[in-house]
Amino acid sequence: MTAAPLLEILHHLNSAPSRTWSVVITVFGDAIVPRGGAVSLATLTEIFQAMGVAEGAVRTAMSRLSADGWLERSRQGRNSFYALAGKGQATFAEAAGRIYAPHAPAAPGRFRLVLAEGAEMRAALQQAGFGMAQPGLWVAPEGVEVPPEAAAAITLLAEADTQDARRLAGQCWPLEALAEAYRRFVAAFEPLALWMEQGHALEGVDALVARVLLIHEYRRAVLRHPPLPRALLPADWAGDTARALCGQLYRALLPASEAWLEEHATRAEGPLPPPGPDLAARFRER
Repeated sequence: MTAAPLLEILHHLNSAPSRTWSVVITVFGDAIVPRGGAVSLATLTEIFQAMGVAEGAVRTAMSRLSADGWLERSRQGRNSFYALAGKGQATFAEAAGRIYAPHAPAAPGRFRLVLAEGAEMRAALQQAGFGMAQPGLWVAPEGVEVPPEAAAAITLLAEADTQDARRLAGQCWPLEALAEAYRRFVAAFEPLALWMEQGHALEGVDALVARVLLIHEYRRAVLRHPPLPRALLPADWAGDTARALCGQLYRALLPASEAWLEEHATRAEGPLPPPGPDLAARFRER
C-alpha cells in the first residue's frame, strides 16, 4: 500500500499543470543519466504505473519526445529502448548545475544587458533566465549566457551597487511569485520529510517515484529564474528552505530508489550499469 504522504504528493502532481512528457525528462535526467542514459520502455512504464499514469499515456509521451528530438529510440524485437538525444543531454546538463550543485557565490552588482528585438529573441532570453528591465532591455547576472537566438543583439556589461542591484532584481524578476512557487514545493513535500523523520521509510518503486517527483517539482521552481546572487534576494528567501528540504529528502530516498533501479531497471544490454560518482555528490554543499 502506498504511504499516505506519497499519495498526497501524487495528488499534488495530478492537480498541477504537469504533463507526462515533462516528468519523463525528469526521470531520464535524474535517474537514468547517472546509469548510462538508456532504459527500456518496460521500465519506464513500470515507474509511471506506480504514479498512476496509464501505459498509453507513457507511449504517447515517448513518441512525442522522440519526434521532437529529445529522445532516441531503438528496438530489439518487440522491445523498445530510449536514450536522451543530444538536445536532451544539453538541456539537462545545463539544468543539473542549477538543481544539484551548490550555488557558487557571485558578484551581486554585475549584470549583462541585452537590447533585444523580435519575439523569438525575447522568448529565448526569457527562457535563458533574463528579466525585462523595460521594453527591449533584458537583464541577467553576468554569468548567464546569451542564448544563440540573441547572438546578434547588442550586449553590454554593467555594474551597480548592492542597493541598486537589489532594486533591479525586484523590477526584472517576479520574486514574490517565485517565492510562492518555493512555498508550494515545501508545503507539498514537508509532510513526507516529517513522516520519514518519525522512522518511516519508502521502499522499492515508491522511493523512486517520490525522488522523481521531488526533483520534478523542485526543477519547475528553480529553473524559473536565473541564479541570482543571494545578496539580491530577500533575507527570508523561500528558495533556501526549499533547497534544504529537497537535499534532505533526496539523500533519504536515494538508497532505496537506487536499489530498485539496480534490481528492476533494464536497457538493451541487460541491467543498468552502476551510477557514476556524480550521483553521490548531488546536493552536497561546499
